[in-house]
Amino acid sequence: MNPKYEIVCIGSDHAGYEMKEELKKHLTQKGVKFLDLGTFSQDSIDYPDIAREVSEKVIEDKKSLGILICGTGIGMMMTANKEPGIRAAVCTHELMAKMARSHNDANILCLGSRIIAVELAKHITDVFLDTEFEDEERHKKRIAKMENPEKPEDCC
Repeated sequence: MNPKYEIVCIGSDHAGYEMKEELKKHLTQKGVKFLDLGTFSQDSIDYPDIAREVSEKVIEDKKSLGILICGTGIGMMMTANKEPGIRAAVCTHELMAKMARSHNDANILCLGSRIIAVELAKHITDVFLDTEFEDEERHKKRIAKMENPEKPEDCC
């Protein structure tokens, strides 16, 4: 795991519950500390509630990353990205995870349990957690523009 991050905040809705449980086992085997923010069963739940909870924790703890899982990853990503300071990315393969972290400093990985298999989700998670942000001016400038779209000239 990237040494800049101390904990992974993980959450899912009912569709992502089984994948979340498998990823928790995987994280445990790799020695990665995590905080499970729900859901805790396959009972139906609204994904925005979990996405907001994980997002708030990631914002609160700058030494954390997040993982959100729903059927496609899209709803979780859309909700998480409403929170200032969150850069959530749906990733369906390892290159997307690598680029989301290295170029966009993504702080939440979103996965779709109906889109990818658990083994691929484990590989994507590993890449996401192991990849550091390329702290280059061009990337920082673009991120600043994402975070301040009303006045992009003030951000760089």
